[in-house]
Amino acid sequence: MDVSHIDCPPFSEEDAKMIKSTRMRVARSLEGLPMGACCSKEERKEVEGLITSALNEMEGELKGTYYSLETMSKEDEAKLIDDHFLFKNGKDNTEACGLERDWPSGRGIFHNDDKTFLCWINEEDELRIISMQ
Repeated sequence: MDVSHIDCPPFSEEDAKMIKSTRMRVARSLEGLPMGACCSKEERKEVEGLITSALNEMEGELKGTYYSLETMSKEDEAKLIDDHFLFKNGKDNTEACGLERDWPSGRGIFHNDDKTFLCWINEEDELRIISMQ
């Protein structure tokens, strides 16, 4: 994730005035573990454990909270929906390829306190990192 590898033409000053926000999304898989459609319930829980362990060590502006889809409260669920952060099951393409097996086991969302850095765990990708400004 090195911004110098992004090949984007420069914006004119006029074009730049129209930009209200930016969002960068990076999807990752973990070495040694199968991609989501091939993961067992136990492997998906392993992915969740590895990633949440790393996220819980975040400090400063990246420090935040992890919400497990299995255990989140109705209040947290409503807030994440209102913030447009919560991913959902029931999509034909993800269901057909096996990505929704054992739903919601091993899945969740992390966001920093400022809600500018998010991580989705085991949605379609093992790890989806979203950074917004």
